[in-house]
Amino acid sequence: MSAVEATTAPAAARARHARRPATATVLRWELRKLISQKRTYLGLGLAALFPLIFVVFENLHQRHGRGGGLSIFAGQITASGLATPVLTLEFLSAFMLPLIASLVAGDIVAAEDGNGTLKTILTRSVDRGQVFAAKALAAMLYATLAVYVSAAVATVGGVASWGFHPVRTLSGTLVSAPEALLLVFASNAMYLIPLVGVVAFALLLSTATRNSAASVVGAVGFVILLYIVSAIPGLEGAQPYLLTDQFANWHGLLRTPTDWAPILHSLWVCALYAVPALVAGYLVLLRRDVAGG
Repeated sequence: MSAVEATTAPAAARARHARRPATATVLRWELRKLISQKRTYLGLGLAALFPLIFVVFENLHQRHGRGGGLSIFAGQITASGLATPVLTLEFLSAFMLPLIASLVAGDIVAAEDGNGTLKTILTRSVDRGQVFAAKALAAMLYATLAVYVSAAVATVGGVASWGFHPVRTLSGTLVSAPEALLLVFASNAMYLIPLVGVVAFALLLSTATRNSAASVVGAVGFVILLYIVSAIPGLEGAQPYLLTDQFANWHGLLRTPTDWAPILHSLWVCALYAVPALVAGYLVLLRRDVAGG
């Protein structure tokens, strides 16, 4: 390298760094992409549809004089509309919400490969770490939105049908309607802890396989596999460390006093799934052969 080249190379690198957009800007690009995709609205539509079906079914169910159920919240359906979002979270948390989150997380990198746009993105003055961080944040924000769309529809539908009244918790304590609404919001927030683990795994598959369908199916298959493992006799000791076992961590908020043990346990167990998946996904993207596509 000549003296001139040695002098101009650092200057050129500094100029490229100066032109590099902030990660927040890259995130806005990713969110704009999500807004323009049909898959985004398909997932949000499913998140809203199932609580709506639940409310309609329960209205018809009660009209014909049948009610109750095994859950303490099922028995309160007609007593308070705030029991509805708790029940819908119970039903959707095991499979449907992980599926909805995987629809975007499993597609967010692989779609760029399929459309041939990832090469263009990585050859611009954007750091690969920024691209991966923006895509991961966008996928997690989408999962959060899907969870709260479901909760909002269930809450509005439940309150419109059965009123804004106090609710009895899992401990048998009667809490006021405003406190119950706060517990609904917090319960959905706690459910996001294990859902982030699903998003991280789907993102890893999306980066590694370069195939949207394989990534979505793989992420859902991973969840199903964990359920199968939890049902195998002799493996009961592994259940507390399975990601799927953390889907019910939010139950601790619905006890008096609040049982923080399952939530704190869920934090570090889910980190064991999410952190390695995110690191592996980042390393795959970091080593991606741009020249070869």
